[in-house]
Amino acid sequence: MIDNGLLVQMILGALLGLSVYLPMAAGQLSLATPAFYAVGGTLAALLSTQGNAQSAISLWAVLGEMLLAGCLTAGLALLVGLPVLRLRGIYLAIATIALVEIVRVAILNLPFTGGAAGIFGIPQPFQKPFGYVLFSGALLAVCGWLFQRLEASRLGRSMAAIRDDELASRCMGIHTTRVKLTAFLASAVLAGITGVIAAHYLNTWNARQGSFDVAITTLAFVILGGSRSWLGPVIGGLLLTALPELLRPVGDLRLVLFGLVILLGPVFFPQGLITPALLERLGRWKP
Repeated sequence: MIDNGLLVQMILGALLGLSVYLPMAAGQLSLATPAFYAVGGTLAALLSTQGNAQSAISLWAVLGEMLLAGCLTAGLALLVGLPVLRLRGIYLAIATIALVEIVRVAILNLPFTGGAAGIFGIPQPFQKPFGYVLFSGALLAVCGWLFQRLEASRLGRSMAAIRDDELASRCMGIHTTRVKLTAFLASAVLAGITGVIAAHYLNTWNARQGSFDVAITTLAFVILGGSRSWLGPVIGGLLLTALPELLRPVGDLRLVLFGLVILLGPVFFPQGLITPALLERLGRWKP
């Protein structure tokens, strides 16, 4: 059964899937999302636990942390993206994995981040999970609206053109470096904001939240859901986040079954669950 706590985790998974999707929509295989997610969560944990620990925090304070996290992750993405986005394919993936490890090790060893234990007692703006469902669900709805407009905009069409053929896009006058950097910055901001929400919801934060495992899992959201539309990573994030909990009745086999889903999903659905043909049919459907 899906309860409010699992719903929050599913929505956070969908947001992280969208973060991974943005660079892929511009033809970039970036796995840097966990790094920015960890930065956002660590910032929220540090800011909200300064001084005496509190049992609650105002929503305005959380919104301020989200703004700061967005600015910090955008700055980090700009610093890293300018040299790294010159790489392509697997080389870019390896470079962004290195960024994930650098951030993880930094958070693990900084004296004020709690080391391996992390930061505990992070105050929560909502006393019940349903508040987080509404808050994170509203953010996901806003992101869905923005992504829908993005895909129909000039920037979205430029991203799609670069994904299909970067050289041809450059010959057509598209500033490919600017478009790819914009997608990378937006991805970082979304991951950082999601990290803020996750830190307050989990009530604790440590370096494991931004590990290589998270990079693979979030990539699976996009691969299984589909990378041709923003609906794909949302569906993939929701399903793959819920699946381990839904399989809990089978005991230790649940992780085996979860791995089989990730393994066999691309075999049976090579274009993901949300395929271009399905999107075309949905576009023609009139309620």
